[in-house]
Amino acid sequence: MKKDLLFDFNVDKAAQTVYITREFDAEPSLVWDAFTKPEIMDQWGAPAPMRAKTKHMDFKVGGRRFYAMISPEGQEHWALQRYTSITPKTNFKLHNFFADKDENPELPGSEWDYTFSEHNGITKVSISIYNESLERMERLADAAVKALAIMFTKLDDMLPALSQ
Repeated sequence: MKKDLLFDFNVDKAAQTVYITREFDAEPSLVWDAFTKPEIMDQWGAPAPMRAKTKHMDFKVGGRRFYAMISPEGQEHWALQRYTSITPKTNFKLHNFFADKDENPELPGSEWDYTFSEHNGITKVSISIYNESLERMERLADAAVKALAIMFTKLDDMLPALSQ
């Protein structure tokens, strides 16, 4: 496995957008599945020591994913994602909200845009996150980079087993 994979994280306050680029040493279809199938997402989709649990997911335009990040003490932090666009294997977009356990969204939310590309067996995932609130973006940006670094490392460790 290649260890010098790109992880780039930039914040554009004027655009209220966070840009993330991450490479994975795996085929695009495997990385796509890791970002779109709940049984795989739940294995890497929360920073340790938390774990992810998808209550339900319907990956289609207009569909939703409702999931929680659960602390070791059992505290649940819920989120709701609504899929707004899907181009199979190359791009999907969603609107993300924090939510309560009954799926009531906490406004404002953020628009996430995921793009997948491949070069020489390395899959690049480019993510832009537009926040409706500059204050929300500033509050979450530092925590997001730390959490994503942990989560993406967890995914890196899983990908070889998933490809078998």
